[in-house]
Amino acid sequence: MAKKSKKTRLLTRVHQSVAHDSAHKHVSGEAIYIDDIPEPPLMLNVAIGMSDHPHAKIRAIDLGRVRKAPGVVAVLTAADIPGKNDVGPVFDGDPVLVNELVEFKGQAIFAVAAETMEQARRAARLGKIDYEVLDPILTVEEALAADFYVLPPHVMRRGNSRKALDKARHKIDGRFKMGGQDHFYLEGQISLAVPGEDGDLVIYCSTQHPSEIQQGVSHVLGCDSNAITVEVRRMGGGFGGKETQGAQFAALAALFARKTGRPAKVRLDRDDDMIITGKRHDFIVDFEVGFDDVGAINGIEIELASRCGMSAELSGAINDRAMFHCANAYYLPNITVTSHRCKTHTVSNTAFRGFGGAQGMLAMEHIIDEVARHLGKDPLKVRKHNFYGESERNVTHYHMTVEDFVLHKLVPDLEKSSDYFNRRQEVAAFNATSAVLKKGIALTPIKFGISFTTTFLNQAGALIHVYTDGSVHLNHGGTEMGQGLFVKVAQVVAEEFQIDLDRIKITATNTSKVPNTSATAASSGTDMNGAAAFVAANKIKRRLIAFAAEHFKVDRSKIRFHDNHVEIGRRRIPFNELIQLAYLGRVSLSATGFYTTPKIHYDREKARGRPFYYFAYGAAVSEVLIDTLTGEYKLLRADILHDCGRSLNPAIDIGQVEGAFVQGMGWLTMEELHWNPDGGLATHAPSTYKIPVASDIPAEFHVRLLESGRNKEKVIHWSKAVGEPPFMLGISVFHAIKDAVSAVGEHQLSPALNAPATPEEVLRSVDELRHRLSRPAAEAAE
Repeated sequence: MAKKSKKTRLLTRVHQSVAHDSAHKHVSGEAIYIDDIPEPPLMLNVAIGMSDHPHAKIRAIDLGRVRKAPGVVAVLTAADIPGKNDVGPVFDGDPVLVNELVEFKGQAIFAVAAETMEQARRAARLGKIDYEVLDPILTVEEALAADFYVLPPHVMRRGNSRKALDKARHKIDGRFKMGGQDHFYLEGQISLAVPGEDGDLVIYCSTQHPSEIQQGVSHVLGCDSNAITVEVRRMGGGFGGKETQGAQFAALAALFARKTGRPAKVRLDRDDDMIITGKRHDFIVDFEVGFDDVGAINGIEIELASRCGMSAELSGAINDRAMFHCANAYYLPNITVTSHRCKTHTVSNTAFRGFGGAQGMLAMEHIIDEVARHLGKDPLKVRKHNFYGESERNVTHYHMTVEDFVLHKLVPDLEKSSDYFNRRQEVAAFNATSAVLKKGIALTPIKFGISFTTTFLNQAGALIHVYTDGSVHLNHGGTEMGQGLFVKVAQVVAEEFQIDLDRIKITATNTSKVPNTSATAASSGTDMNGAAAFVAANKIKRRLIAFAAEHFKVDRSKIRFHDNHVEIGRRRIPFNELIQLAYLGRVSLSATGFYTTPKIHYDREKARGRPFYYFAYGAAVSEVLIDTLTGEYKLLRADILHDCGRSLNPAIDIGQVEGAFVQGMGWLTMEELHWNPDGGLATHAPSTYKIPVASDIPAEFHVRLLESGRNKEKVIHWSKAVGEPPFMLGISVFHAIKDAVSAVGEHQLSPALNAPATPEEVLRSVDELRHRLSRPAAEAAE
């Protein structure tokens, strides 16, 4: 092996910027996704027959024409499912195929397998369904009026909010709406099931949760989990949309493979994918808040009502996290939060980056902004005045002590680097001389809890083999969806063995190697899988040290791994030479690692505990320009400072911050979901659903990681999670737009602006603000 430069070796260790392991393959097109796997001989293609109504009973199904269509090999209905016709991740209610009751337009009623995908899709349109059409409930407002819920309401409280509100010097109330969001991953939902002997199946699935796919498919087939192997090397994006949603499609592929003995692939096209799969929950927020002359909040009551869709799916945990995060970075001494989980006859909403935390944070930032505008103060000053502090001011409304609050240092750092207060004056000067175009600026912070709030999910496993030539095989339960998890975990192993990164083979996530894994979600992928891989590598390392000490008659304290070598007393031998000696000495060179997150606990009935191991923090400043005649806007500049602890890989982490910010901006400014009165999703394709593109990235985009960052908890190499937290930095863009709209009335009134702030919504808000401003003058004239 050619000798590498010192610089190259240095870049294989933690806290160094190393390229994503598949970056060159992403660019060249060599990266293999599920649809790139060579299709096995005799493979069938599967399409889905979907409901025409959002709420109806099925009286009869006639699939005669479907079965006779060209190329059709097999057709399935609910009656053909040998096991459990449900893939609900927590609660039942998510059938693979509808048996009797349809609960959203586009729900799967039957499936057809044909020789080609075109034949399957054409045949799926030929089914004739006789419905008894029922009245649907489609909106949160309708569900609230009908007391129609997927789960009972839940309450968290601290202090006496009602008493504090009654005594408050100032008091305001209001309603705020925020929309949902489609995941719009580049690779759609896809599963390929390949039958083996003895009823075994190998399923290649684009999923964040291979173990759940394995379990779900085994339940549907009525077999043991050991007959099902699920593998995923990479996904073309996930964002939470592949945490649970892939189970239905994997089950259909498996059902056809088991029925026909032939491989079967389910590959949704973009329209069907957007119609059939769940979204981010949209929310209605009602609030009443009491505060003093400087904006310190004394008492607050918040009601969060979300559209869950037709089943509970993950809505329980998502809405709980929204409640946990509805205080964001602020100490609220007297607070009551009530959550309503509304059932509607729309697709069941699901996990999305931020997992409800984004909605809770946005609700609080809206309220803080309203308080500031009521008092005529800079919103940032009110935000800072309400920050968590010391002693009694560091306890959350779920009674967890905040031990690592860094925003007192982070926000002033960002204020200075972004020149926030000078730019606010410049924005005001511009607005004073510009009648049509208005600028706005906002700085918003984030405090995001890291851990699965369902405690048992906080576990991970890893498997490491060291082969006799010194090369390493690495496998763990985490999945790669472009976020750089695999290379970070490989860096951890390289650091432990002190070998170059290219000596480590990163392998596909596979349920036959590491079993019973949790989803790659909750921003905990690196924390948990990195720690599990460290445990496995350390086991092997300790065995090697024990062997070397005995073999060379050296004290263990004199053995050190360094720079692809092992220093044993005065000897220095290559790593692979020690491995060969250990093999000859009959030392096990394979190990599993297991990790569970410590300290976390939560009593949901009492709404008290420590649901999070630690918090991730950040802040963003955004400056925008809006056209008050059209509602169009442009993000001019963004400055971000984010806390990743001691970053394992700064380049990967900065990329995550940048991408998350842009995706968060998309949620709050342009990604609008629209359902027609008949319950059909109108925005089900790139032609009707707008996501951010390169031209939406600001010309000035400054992103920094907090240099002094270090996790106070014993997370792998003192790093912090980065997947979800920076998504909420996009909230600053929304509030900058709101600030620009407010400038239309010289900040006399707070704009009634809902999210997403599309050009239409911005124009509506401008017109509404002008109408309110004109009313006093009209009343005076009368």
